[in-house]
Amino acid sequence: MTWSIIFRERTTGRIAVAVATKFFAVGARVPFVAPQKGALCTQALFNPLYGPRGLRLIDEGVGAVDVVRLLIAPDAGREHRQLHVLGADRRFAAHTGSECVPWCGHWIGEDLSVAGNMLAGPQVIAETVRFFRENEALPLPRRLIGALKAGERVGGDKRGKQSAALQIWGDQDYSELDLRVDDHVEPLLELARLEAASRETWTAFRAFLATDDNPSGIYDRAKINAAVEASVAAARQ
Repeated sequence: MTWSIIFRERTTGRIAVAVATKFFAVGARVPFVAPQKGALCTQALFNPLYGPRGLRLIDEGVGAVDVVRLLIAPDAGREHRQLHVLGADRRFAAHTGSECVPWCGHWIGEDLSVAGNMLAGPQVIAETVRFFRENEALPLPRRLIGALKAGERVGGDKRGKQSAALQIWGDQDYSELDLRVDDHVEPLLELARLEAASRETWTAFRAFLATDDNPSGIYDRAKINAAVEASVAAARQ
């Protein structure tokens, strides 16, 4: 009932996840990210315990193949589950259970994995991958949303549309960007609108937040307000 992307940017270690579905609030249940370490998406007849358990395994240094194995082995419902993982070894692995609703399947690359179930067909995964790989020049949030839109154009979730989400994590313990559309007739269009809105204020404001290198951040309100105002003006030109 979902298709999702996990991506690791080799040059920075940034980890990104994007997902779309005909189901409510997909961003609350499918994506899980451990910054600079790994990520996973649990979907189909999803097991919500996979997320926190998978993050613990990744944090302990477990590689992708073993994360998948250790999560599904004790689960009697594993053939109804779909899971893909970026492990602590910087590799990807996936499981698509034999009882997942067709079309279902996954694609694994060096820096990218895409998995989906209850889709219109294999072309949804193929077009999602194609767009993402052929549009490296796009800023990462728009590249991810564009890839999901490409999959949607060839059928997407065969039941329709309802929710979508996007997360990007850098080298801090908080996300660079975390957008959710929980219930909308055009969730990817709304996700794109939110991403554009984030460039007006959030992207500028984020630069002043506390970091590991500067635990107090910058709290001069005049500087912050000036930067945000300039960002809003630039975005609206």
